[in-house]
Amino acid sequence: MKFLAISLAAIALLAACSDNNESAVSNTSETVYPGNAIIWPKDTTVILTDHFLVESDQTLIVQEGATIIASNAEVKPEIVVLGSLYCLGTEENPITFTVDASMQGDRFSRNWGGIICGYDAPELVLLHTNIEYGGALTTENSLSFQNKLFKTETGEGVPAVHFCNRSGKMLIEYCTFRNNAEDQIYITGGESIVAHNTFICNGEDGGDAINYKSDCLADIAYNVVYDANTNGLKLSNGGFTDIQSHLYCYNNTLVNCGWRRPKKKGGSIWLEAGILVELYNNLVYDCRWGLKHDVSDEEDPNCVITPNYYFASTATGVEQMQADESEGILNGADDIMSETAGDKDPLFVNFTRQSNMNINVGDNVEGAPQDWDETWDFHLAAASPALTGGNVTFSRHFANGLTFAGLEGIYSQTTFSSPAPSAYFGAFGNE
Repeated sequence: MKFLAISLAAIALLAACSDNNESAVSNTSETVYPGNAIIWPKDTTVILTDHFLVESDQTLIVQEGATIIASNAEVKPEIVVLGSLYCLGTEENPITFTVDASMQGDRFSRNWGGIICGYDAPELVLLHTNIEYGGALTTENSLSFQNKLFKTETGEGVPAVHFCNRSGKMLIEYCTFRNNAEDQIYITGGESIVAHNTFICNGEDGGDAINYKSDCLADIAYNVVYDANTNGLKLSNGGFTDIQSHLYCYNNTLVNCGWRRPKKKGGSIWLEAGILVELYNNLVYDCRWGLKHDVSDEEDPNCVITPNYYFASTATGVEQMQADESEGILNGADDIMSETAGDKDPLFVNFTRQSNMNINVGDNVEGAPQDWDETWDFHLAAASPALTGGNVTFSRHFANGLTFAGLEGIYSQTTFSSPAPSAYFGAFGNE
């Protein structure tokens, strides 16, 4: 059963939904939609007052400029996708999933539950899509709970996006995740590319920006993570474990992560449970900890964890990124690290560190990371010491492309390649 409430501006989508068994419905001579497609049209406003279910034989296509607003603070709508979902925004006209403006005063309002995909959902594509203010706690009426997805108990916070098909494919590119009260993305299976995204402030009490578990092959690159409650990257092989996850994580920028969680995992990058990961050219800036692992459940010994760049503007930060067996902090032979407070500043083009920073603050109080500023620019200045020293010789899973069959006929591109690595550290070089 599918629940849908829409604004008058979105009435047109009903005509665009095909409930018959025809093989295709075409709205132009060039675009051919599956017969079971649900279309949320370009520049449409869709108001969700209840949960929305995409059945296993359906495809939801969200066109550029669409705005989806969860407006029921009691129900806290979820979008559960048992079929496929394609959000096809553009740089000039992105898609936005959000809540009513009246609900945005609290950055962790938890007034909707995010996009939760089913175990057999074939494909998820998010292009130029903004997802914010998610993280609702599940109830017995939550579709994810009823379909036994993500967590099988009520009272659990759901991520902004969850994908879990071990045979599926996922692409998240040029998207922005903001103010989601749990994980931004939580991935437990499939082949995926996560690149060129911005992850801004997540996790009220815990939660990671990018959280991967077992059964995944992924290239994760050129992402900016700011103020993740726990880690920018949490990388684990826990879960189904039919296939050991092998992840390439390179040229990501992590800033001010881990401050708001005083527990051992809070930091920048976390490894555990036999994960096989290759970390190259990442830039970690004023995070609570450097690279850490679970000393009681370690990563695969074949992991590569260097070269990466670690900067701390405080003496505490310098101390908390040094290799320490008891704390589980790891360093790599080719890492570049601050030796004293402020040493080896990567020189962002425009980022002003706050005067009252406290990387061990442990809550959403004074001294926690300042609010995101749209004028910040994490490109590296011409004099930056982080412009060279990266590794560009490693392979990656999808250098030759990852193909999404469901995009055939509805989008100009069906195959996407993971971006090539750069010799600079972080997501952006010099402009």
